[in-house]
Amino acid sequence: MFRINMDHCSVLQGGLVVEQPEDHHVGARASGKPERRVRADAQRSLDALLLAAKEVFATSGVDAPVREIADKAGVGLGTLYRHFPQRADLIAAVFRREIDACADMAPLLAKSHPPFDALATWMQRYAAFVGTKRGLAQALHSGDPAFDSLPGYFDQRLRPALRKLLDAAVATGGVRTDVDADELLGAVASLCMSSHNAGSGRAERMVALLVDGLRYGAGT
Repeated sequence: MFRINMDHCSVLQGGLVVEQPEDHHVGARASGKPERRVRADAQRSLDALLLAAKEVFATSGVDAPVREIADKAGVGLGTLYRHFPQRADLIAAVFRREIDACADMAPLLAKSHPPFDALATWMQRYAAFVGTKRGLAQALHSGDPAFDSLPGYFDQRLRPALRKLLDAAVATGGVRTDVDADELLGAVASLCMSSHNAGSGRAERMVALLVDGLRYGAGT
């Protein structure tokens, strides 16, 4: 973002205003380099904020001080508030980012693993995502309009990702044919959200047993 004065150009980056001579600014602006640099810096700040927020939420809860998130991301509070004016905006962005990461992993696994192994590995990745959701659950069910689009986004991204993996495993005879993607998503969520599976590694083991059970009756 640029603020132009009569005699100097003020470049606003990371909350600091750096004065530059006008002729330097004009030449650089003509080349397009400052705009690209600012956009790249903004994306790095955004990525750092979302990663830091995910980690802080996991350890300190969604009500953790935003300064803790900004400090962990290495940015100023002004940068955080420019991206996320409200706490709910940040929570929703973290949740959406986790949905994307989980969904994007499915085609990568499909290319690099046999169908059943790809399905089993993705189910564990989905279980890890549910663990993130568990920490955000209270906020997500608060009724804040910032979260209204998340259920639809979940359906749009995760259900097709699992359905393709499941169909591939069924086609090779590795998984029984009467299993639905929605059932699996719900089953994993129930296992991971249960208080009985809150211990370290417990939910992962239950999910592994669930996936292994998909072999029963396969090919018949």
